[in-house]
Amino acid sequence: MADSKSSDTPAKRGRKPNADASRLNLLAEPRRMKILEWLQEEGSARVRDLSVAFAVSEATIRQDLERLDNDGYVVREHGGAYLKSMPQQVQSMSLHHLTNMDAKKKIGRAAAALVGNGETIILDSGSTTTEIANNLLGHDSLNVITNSINIALALGALPSMTVHMSGGLFKAPTLSLTGEKSGDFFEGIFAEKLFLATAAVSFEAGLTFPAMADLYVKRAMIKAASKVYLVADSTKIGRTSFSSLGPIDVIAGLITDDGITDVDRAEFERRGIEVIVAK
Repeated sequence: MADSKSSDTPAKRGRKPNADASRLNLLAEPRRMKILEWLQEEGSARVRDLSVAFAVSEATIRQDLERLDNDGYVVREHGGAYLKSMPQQVQSMSLHHLTNMDAKKKIGRAAAALVGNGETIILDSGSTTTEIANNLLGHDSLNVITNSINIALALGALPSMTVHMSGGLFKAPTLSLTGEKSGDFFEGIFAEKLFLATAAVSFEAGLTFPAMADLYVKRAMIKAASKVYLVADSTKIGRTSFSSLGPIDVIAGLITDDGITDVDRAEFERRGIEVIVAK
């Protein structure tokens, strides 16, 4: 007689085989890449947080971190891991995301040209917003609000600038302060302009990021600003990342480089978003 258990398959019992994989449709390698992107954004992560975020077991996450450790990207520690380059990067006060810098420098100049003397502006953290700060050195009587430590150091010593910093949790890759306490700082603040950074932007997914810690502070910045400019080089357009800030209609303008396609530019403008192409 055949074993009765042999016909009692997950499909016949109405169960979904391989539940972990089906929840997010992530195979091991794509998931590891997303975990690495998370660590490159946050600097470190706990196993339990990654397990919840990716809907897999803690044992699976430990295996992923072990592989990333063996490949030389991260250093595992009890309960989590941190990006291998973080200690040296923080000691040298350098940012982690330094790709496409020619485009970012152009965007920084174009964005700074929109700032008038005497205005109150919010500068998000990141390499592109740092380039905006570098081009504000000749401005007068600016009130600058930022969660970026390196921007505060660059502008804070100038007598023509008044710099305000949020509090919060230190995030090494962007040398910034983040989390709910950082977001709470913006309660009751009014700024003429916010220059907002993102990891990826698409018409379907909106503004997305590799991790979730910055969402609270970015939403608070948006609420505090009269006009929101997204500063993003063209390689970020049409891409998506892990967590969503919201649809692209939270922004009034996009400042990007000449790599943007005519189709994408037309779609932004059709949606009422001003597109400024930095030269």
